[in-house]
Amino acid sequence: MGRIKTVSDADVFAAIRQLLAAGGEKAVAFASVARATGLAGPTLVQRFGSRANMVQAAHLASWDALDHATATAISASELSAKGAQNLLKLLAEIQSATVDLAMLCMDLRDTVLRKRAKAWRQSVETTLGLQLGGGSKGRGAAAVLFAAWQGQVLWNGAGGKGFKIKDAVKTLI
Repeated sequence: MGRIKTVSDADVFAAIRQLLAAGGEKAVAFASVARATGLAGPTLVQRFGSRANMVQAAHLASWDALDHATATAISASELSAKGAQNLLKLLAEIQSATVDLAMLCMDLRDTVLRKRAKAWRQSVETTLGLQLGGGSKGRGAAAVLFAAWQGQVLWNGAGGKGFKIKDAVKTLI
């Protein structure tokens, strides 16, 4: 039986994300991705050039998906403190359903990926700042709220909800 000749980048990236989730960075190699997708290893080499390029492309595709989902969540959230709560709720749902932000941020030594992470954070914080009243107070509250929310997202996986975002918003405004 011959190998599969056509597998979309999206399917390759999904396989890479599964390998990363199961075994970390060392689990991703041309051979392991080839096994997971049914593609020949040389096909992956032709498509991506190097293992690092392949992993980076998978991460960039995830950032693209997160940017798109974030823009949708921002447009669905009103310009108020309640809108800030709604935005973070929507982003948490997006992260748990489609994009693993913790995985995206596990290796920010790559300058391209670090730049994407920084731009995403700034986009979210800018929106939160406007929702929390604007100005320097709104920007400061947004930075604290974003950090608290990300801490909550990170530690929820370790067991426990901790504080509620709405309580954090009340404290900050």
